[in-house]
Amino acid sequence: MLPTLGGRIQTRIFLLCTVGVIITAILTPILPGMTGTMGERYTATYLILLTVLILGIIWEFIYHFLMQFRWEKDWPTLFGFITFINEGFLVWGLLLLGVVPGVDPAPPALAFWILFMVVWICVWAVANGPMRVPFIRWRFRGGRLI
Repeated sequence: MLPTLGGRIQTRIFLLCTVGVIITAILTPILPGMTGTMGERYTATYLILLTVLILGIIWEFIYHFLMQFRWEKDWPTLFGFITFINEGFLVWGLLLLGVVPGVDPAPPALAFWILFMVVWICVWAVANGPMRVPFIRWRFRGGRLI
């Protein structure tokens, strides 16, 4: 399958709104160093997830531009996995600068990286495996769900 830009964006939104939401719901109560009421914790973690989603859509356009220089016009699977580096550090930097609305102060580094990495690994794993079972035609439609 060669995912299209629209397909990658749809898949990212779908997976973060399903797998990401579920994993965040499970992890939020046990993240180390998080302060405030449980409602404040959930608000902060879901706003971080929303930030990852919005910035991820922007990243898709950048990745699409960069892929145009590759012969296959696609990333190897490992490249798709290691994009957590630039995406994670951008979100973490924005949290430290205090520019993510509703998240003040930034969560502890350990809490952020645990949440980010577990969500990232789960979303990546589902996209590269189980996603193909309920959405049989997904890979033949360039990753588009709609």
